[in-house]
Amino acid sequence: MKCVINRSALAEALGMVGTVAATRTPRPVLQCVKLSAGEDGLVLSATDLQVGIRCLVRQVETEETGESLVAADKLAAIVRESVDDTLALEGDDDALEVRGGDSLFRIYGRDPKEFPPVTELTGKADLEIKAGVLATMINRTIYAVAKENTRYAINGILWEKLGNRLQLVATDGRRLAQAVGAAELSVGDDRQLIMPAKTMSFLARNLADPSAVAKVKFEPSQCIIEYGDWTVGSVLVEGHFPKYEDVVPRDSDKTLEVEREALLSAVRRAALLTTPESKGVRFAFADNTLTLSSRASEQGEATIRLALEYAHPPLDIGFNPQFLVDTLRVLDEDKVTVELKEPNRPAVLRCGSDFLYVVMPVNLN
Repeated sequence: MKCVINRSALAEALGMVGTVAATRTPRPVLQCVKLSAGEDGLVLSATDLQVGIRCLVRQVETEETGESLVAADKLAAIVRESVDDTLALEGDDDALEVRGGDSLFRIYGRDPKEFPPVTELTGKADLEIKAGVLATMINRTIYAVAKENTRYAINGILWEKLGNRLQLVATDGRRLAQAVGAAELSVGDDRQLIMPAKTMSFLARNLADPSAVAKVKFEPSQCIIEYGDWTVGSVLVEGHFPKYEDVVPRDSDKTLEVEREALLSAVRRAALLTTPESKGVRFAFADNTLTLSSRASEQGEATIRLALEYAHPPLDIGFNPQFLVDTLRVLDEDKVTVELKEPNRPAVLRCGSDFLYVVMPVNLN
């Protein structure tokens, strides 16, 4: 292969695929990025066998088509430190030369045939959705994914294709987040699958243009998403996602609206005097006032009062403040609806019909 490429565009593409290339693996080929020069531009591919990415760079003048396979981190460092507007790339099965105005790097490579295939989206998509809608849905759910759990199914996010809607659900057993978005196009039967958190994080970072459309294709054992000039293919998380509908309270008898920013500020301040051992913050609802209080042994106490409309019997309930901060900070509505029942029952936060959050209380004694 032989081509001249825009350095900034190459650096951006390497930054994207580099998030997938494995850093520690017994298979060195998975630490590499594959470069394929063709008539449309230069395609960069990386995979860790769980997630694979293909990214097309169009700002390229290709003199000879071909492929090279080199260490992703070394190539990224060279391109990042370069001061040239364009770089000349020339490579084969053995090495890749990166030439600038005053520099020449020769990176020893591997046989591109050793590199595992990275899936492309072929045929028609099962779902098309605005990138901004999908990114918002991911940001509203990903924080609730279980970080480490033997129930592997909740280490990912449930995708539910329901007619012309897409629904994402995440839970770690102590809270549950559900977000809904309308699709631009939906064909075929309804589907359920569980996407790994790593794939979801990649999507959240790289769905940059809110008005652009992301195409989604569901395969028996993987999901493929195409957006602009990149494609990501991900294996699915095995197992059965919990029946989350069963944990959403249906009998809450105390409903109120709260200013989101004011509540977020109050929770953050109350959390300042908590400790890892005493993470709970007391929420006392009474007489159109919410009083948040916390106490940390040998550190002090905090009390924050927030005016709101509350015309129900008094209620004291405790929550892990971080669980509320996580969701309040990713919402953009002015107000949230809070539904409560009893001190030992979950609370529900809603934003219209597109977002639902269930959080379990904590024992303050």
